Amino acid sequence: MKRITVFVIVVIAMILTACTASGSDQTPPPSTYIQNKGSDTIVNLALAWAEEYQRLHPEVRISVTGGGSGTGITAMISGTVDIANASRQIKEEEMQAALANGIEPVEHVVARDAIAVIVHPQNPVNQLTIDQISLIYQGVINNWQEVGGENRPIVRLSRETNSGTHVYFLEEVIRKGDHNNKAIFSADTLLLPSSEGIIAEVSDNPNAIGYDGLGYVTEHVKVLAIGTQPQGPFVLPSIETVNSGAYPISRDLYMYTRRDAPPLVGEYLNWILSPQAQDIVSRLGFVPIVTLSAGN
Repeated sequence: MKRITVFVIVVIAMILTACTASGSDQTPPPSTYIQNKGSDTIVNLALAWAEEYQRLHPEVRISVTGGGSGTGITAMISGTVDIANASRQIKEEEMQAALANGIEPVEHVVARDAIAVIVHPQNPVNQLTIDQISLIYQGVINNWQEVGGENRPIVRLSRETNSGTHVYFLEEVIRKGDHNNKAIFSADTLLLPSSEGIIAEVSDNPNAIGYDGLGYVTEHVKVLAIGTQPQGPFVLPSIETVNSGAYPISRDLYMYTRRDAPPLVGEYLNWILSPQAQDIVSRLGFVPIVTLSAGN
């Protein structure tokens, strides 16, 4: 009886061992993760890239979150993300903080973007100069009648201060690229936490003016033509006008990595700069990098 019991135990053990071995053969290799965080302007584009790359490389997992350019760069400085998305260049103080923490940031231009100045569709104003936009956001021009519109107060909308789009608009539009200019947003400017929030508010408020990345613009708002001189020309944002330099409010979009990033991060960045990934850029309303997309 004891021999039978021992035999049964041995057989059960062999079965369990075989099942375990068989199960291990079917277990996929552990996924490799890339942590990607930052600019809300880029977040939808980064999500589309991540989704396509994971389809091509199922063994890779990419986490994409927003929060603003400053948030992403801060996370890279602290070493908690692999890639920081930014709609502005890294600041000197951020660079120094990274180096002090043993991290050497590397800049990658991954796409371009136009900043569209938007109003409610019923607003009769169709165009503005950079000077007029600057004066509006400084609080010098306060009524639409002053720029050819109706007798209505102007409601100014902006992204929050941690946004790279906010920083770019302040430096390149309100201050007109003059580093000695200390102009700031009017104190009554309403700060909104997202690009979608800007679109929603402008579409609901006939008195509002806002700005947003071209990829976020919908048919529920009107995009203004922009000029650098009162006599024009006044140009609408598009892939063509950004690439030709005709549209005056455009910028590069960035990803920042650390110099000693894992090889997988470099492989992903190389793919982002490929024609296949740059085609996603144009499909989402952003501007592909010319030298890489000219043949598409």
